[in-house]
Amino acid sequence: MDPKEISQKVASHLLEVEAIKLSPSKPFTWSSGWKSPIYCDNRVALAYPAVRTYIKEALAAMIKANYPEVEAIAGVATAGIPQGALVADALGVPFMYVRSKPKGHGMENLIEGDPKGGQKVVVLEDLVSTGGSSLKAVDALRQAGIQVLGMAAIFTYGFQIADDNFAASNVDLSVLSNYADMIDTALASGYVKEGEVEVLKAWRVDPSNWGG
Repeated sequence: MDPKEISQKVASHLLEVEAIKLSPSKPFTWSSGWKSPIYCDNRVALAYPAVRTYIKEALAAMIKANYPEVEAIAGVATAGIPQGALVADALGVPFMYVRSKPKGHGMENLIEGDPKGGQKVVVLEDLVSTGGSSLKAVDALRQAGIQVLGMAAIFTYGFQIADDNFAASNVDLSVLSNYADMIDTALASGYVKEGEVEVLKAWRVDPSNWGG
């Protein structure tokens, strides 16, 4: 399948298992305070073996195609850890993960696993919003002397601020699915009505002020 077909298939799976929930008329409230017609928790997909396997294999194939020199996978805590471990296993490469902050005892590690200087790593994230937490993980890896080839993620909202942040940090981003393809898939499957599509599209353009 081509990337567009994979994107729509992933979106269909995430909607089917309710890893993505859409509610244009009764918005969700994010921890940031943003009002949103979408709530995405890709960890739900881990509970469904067929969906979990499809996503794992699609991520592994995308990484092999886009980052053929990959030597290890680094998951972003916490949601990127299980997905990253699955993908590393599929690729037959080492796995590590990056904490949001150093462990408060013992070795006080920020990076868990066996990171090696010069290692060529792809960072694995489940969801890209603004890119802030994802890029902090990239910074931690780079400071440890690791060569970050790029980041792979299951889903992105496609915010302009995320594009700008990744460009500013010189990080290549590859994703399986995105907000625009998800809307098309949701409409085609009857998950949302035609009249709700414009509401969903408007949120992505200006999420911080939407629904205020």
